[in-house]
Amino acid sequence: MTQVTVKNGNLDMALRKFKQKVARDGVPSECKKREAYDKPGVRRRKAKKEGIKNSRKRNRMNRERDY
Repeated sequence: MTQVTVKNGNLDMALRKFKQKVARDGVPSECKKREAYDKPGVRRRKAKKEGIKNSRKRNRMNRERDY
């Protein structure tokens, strides 16, 4: 359970901290993932596509670091 203390009556800052903690825990992405059922083949394709995207990003970052 995520808890945030309100200091000096600053509710806006507490709300911001709460949203950051919830996002860090992955709650919004988990809710989005559970909205609809994905067939196993669709999940595999999505994971493969994500892996390709991440590897390209890593390669691009490594190439930029070499210069």
